[in-house]
Amino acid sequence: MSHRLFASLIAAGATCCLVASVSAEDAPTKSLPYTPSLDVAAMDRSVRPCDDLYQYACGGWQRSNPIPPDQSSWSVYRKAYVDNQRYLWGLLQEDAQPGPDRNPNQQLIGDFFAACMNTEAVEKAGLAPVGGDLALIDGVTSKEQLGAVLGALQARTGSGAFFFGVGSEQDAKESTRVIGAIYPGGIGLPDRDYYVKTDAKSQETRSRYVEHVARMFALLGDAPEQAKTGAETVMRIETALAKASLTRVERRDPYKVYHRITPGELPALAPQIDWKAYDEAAGLDSQPWINVADTGQMREVQEVIKRESLPALKTYLRWALVNTRAQELPKAFVDADFDFFQHYLNGVPEQPPRWKTCVAQVDELLGEALGREFVERNFPPEAREAAVKMTLQIQDAMRVRIEQLDWMSPETKQQAIDKLAKMRNKVGYPDRWRDYSSVRVNRDDYYGNVERATLFETRRQMAKIGKPLDRDEWLMSPATVNAYYNPSLNDINFPAGVLMPPLYDPRMDDAPNYGNTGGTIGHELTHGFDDEGRNYDGDGNLRDWWTKKDASEFEKRAQCIRKQYSGYVVVDDVHINGKLTSGEDIADLGGMIIAWMAWQQQVEDKQLATQDGLTPEQRFFVGFAQWACANYRPENLRVRAVTDPHSPAKYRINGVVVNMPQFQQAFGCKRGDGLYRPEKDRCKVW
Repeated sequence: MSHRLFASLIAAGATCCLVASVSAEDAPTKSLPYTPSLDVAAMDRSVRPCDDLYQYACGGWQRSNPIPPDQSSWSVYRKAYVDNQRYLWGLLQEDAQPGPDRNPNQQLIGDFFAACMNTEAVEKAGLAPVGGDLALIDGVTSKEQLGAVLGALQARTGSGAFFFGVGSEQDAKESTRVIGAIYPGGIGLPDRDYYVKTDAKSQETRSRYVEHVARMFALLGDAPEQAKTGAETVMRIETALAKASLTRVERRDPYKVYHRITPGELPALAPQIDWKAYDEAAGLDSQPWINVADTGQMREVQEVIKRESLPALKTYLRWALVNTRAQELPKAFVDADFDFFQHYLNGVPEQPPRWKTCVAQVDELLGEALGREFVERNFPPEAREAAVKMTLQIQDAMRVRIEQLDWMSPETKQQAIDKLAKMRNKVGYPDRWRDYSSVRVNRDDYYGNVERATLFETRRQMAKIGKPLDRDEWLMSPATVNAYYNPSLNDINFPAGVLMPPLYDPRMDDAPNYGNTGGTIGHELTHGFDDEGRNYDGDGNLRDWWTKKDASEFEKRAQCIRKQYSGYVVVDDVHINGKLTSGEDIADLGGMIIAWMAWQQQVEDKQLATQDGLTPEQRFFVGFAQWACANYRPENLRVRAVTDPHSPAKYRINGVVVNMPQFQQAFGCKRGDGLYRPEKDRCKVW
């Protein structure tokens, strides 16, 4: 679960090549820009903080930071991400220059970047790179051959677009064991709700989606009528898969996505698939156990294969392939992909420049190789030490908070404290870097590079099955501007990219740093005890360690949060789905409470001064609010309302402080103020 989550990486534009000229405003940088963690220019002091802390802290930022034309939203976090991208662009341009001075790591990422930027070579190659997989699909002559084809396509693309996805994971009930995993997939729209809702907008979206699929088939060379019929076939199959799938809220319950079976039991679940051939093609030939996350969806896969004709199934697979690989194909495919998924669904007016796509691609597929370069230049040991110190302080504050709870029994408290004591901190970067030396990268083969890097990761994941668990593995690259908690590993993870200004600012006083980064650390830590994380014990096992009474008391408090956030409007008449955002909302509130406690410990016995007209306590809360400064496009808000487990930025601030008496005291809020809530009405969990 990640904290300040961004939208998915934006679809690529196609400009010229590695040496394309750029404007001064869109040029690579040699260093990361500096923005303070508390920026008084970002504030709007005409707003009363007791009525709207978010607008008070962020109104100036919103006015001076319109959404760039290639973005679906814009925020402090997103800007930090793009600033990082621009810096990494400069780094990759340097590494892309051939010469004897490059080390193997620099050559790997530099040549991958160069191939991605060489759009002339991509255009010249046309459909040839995808031709082999299209021929593989076209050559299927019986349904019995589908198992081997699915395994091969999934391994090469790393995608769950072909009916379902496959990978490895910790066994949720035996956390030292790594097992195989089958995940639900097979749909092209952002969520299963897009296929089942009957409102006018949903119907329009489905119609536009069918048009998009037909356009892509036409680009593959299908005649207009064939493309139209093919698109209708895709929609029919995807709708069946969507209707059989768990909802996004249901998937938040870890018990509903745990169905461990042996490989021998798979044929009974989906006998239409030749699982032996599938395992050989996908690299799943030695797994002792498999978790099938959504058995209902897998049963529907069986029914779809049984019900649909072989030509219809091949049409569906052709779509899944081109949809997955659109970004590595010629400009016409990139344009079509952008027009639907970014322009129509998210309201983005313009495609991003090619360099953004290529930087993101290197980070996605060779993240630790790129991250190593980033860390060596930007994250000294003392930065790591400072972040570790803050993390330990916040963990200690959480222990005190648990001990002080008046609704939890001593028995459950001890279990919670034991879990907290076992929680591991990962700060900055991994202690052991990933070895990519087996990945072959060619400067003139972008499609092939993506396929080989993806296959490397697929095989790496499969090789973990049945092996000892690696508790040191990271799931984000070090340059990532984000953080996460992993319930199975019971660890909190803070990449170097999120530990830099304006998010963590060593030049700034403690108040905004503890309000911002301290709140991030507290948020991730609290995820271990939210409505999902609380189901796991300190060793990462899915186990109920709560007394029935304590579980009931927790649920009552969680329901208070759900009810509060469900009352907030996202856009037009669309409300927050409080059940979907419950975990993030609980973590936001709990994280700020313990960040406040840690800050109080940090500044104990220190003389604190008012700065910029703000008391230290006020600086803490303004620093907290300014991480969330953001602007959204209405279309993007609609997508987020269905898919994003995080509430919109405004409510991640105002929704927290309305429950904190420390905020009301800091600003002197009184009854009648927009963010004043009497004690009896405040939501309290941790």
